Amino acid sequence: MAKETGRKAIASNKKARHEYEVLRTFEAGLVLAGTEVKSLRAGYVSIVDAFAAEHEGELLLYNLHIAEYGFGSWTNHAPRRTRKLLLHKVEIARILDKLNENGIALVPLSLYFNDGWAKVELALARGKKEYDKRQTLAKRDAEREISRAMGRHLKGHPRG
Repeated sequence: MAKETGRKAIASNKKARHEYEVLRTFEAGLVLAGTEVKSLRAGYVSIVDAFAAEHEGELLLYNLHIAEYGFGSWTNHAPRRTRKLLLHKVEIARILDKLNENGIALVPLSLYFNDGWAKVELALARGKKEYDKRQTLAKRDAEREISRAMGRHLKGHPRG
């Protein structure tokens, strides 16, 4: 079988981009069991409630739900088990320095395969206030309306 190349998206956390202001992103590997990889390839994963935190000098991913593999037997994994993140020590030190600041969280944005290896995109993020969320939505709506108007104008159609 040929080796898989390129990036193949598995899941993304759209809610995180709405709830948080992304300051910086990191790519990390995951320590997974064999049945977890098979479930990931089938797309049975949810990262909506997931978050990363420090434990004894390592970064761990909590609440990542990878469904049990349908054809697994006694070797099946627990769906919401804690998973270790694979990063260089220098990157872990940088992240831990930022996490010590007030209001900073480490949130997974997406899960994907990169050249056959399961990776997670993590973001150092600050929680948005309610008015920030409304402001972001209003800005997105305004940009969408501008692009619609430009499209109508370029096509020669009047308002309507």
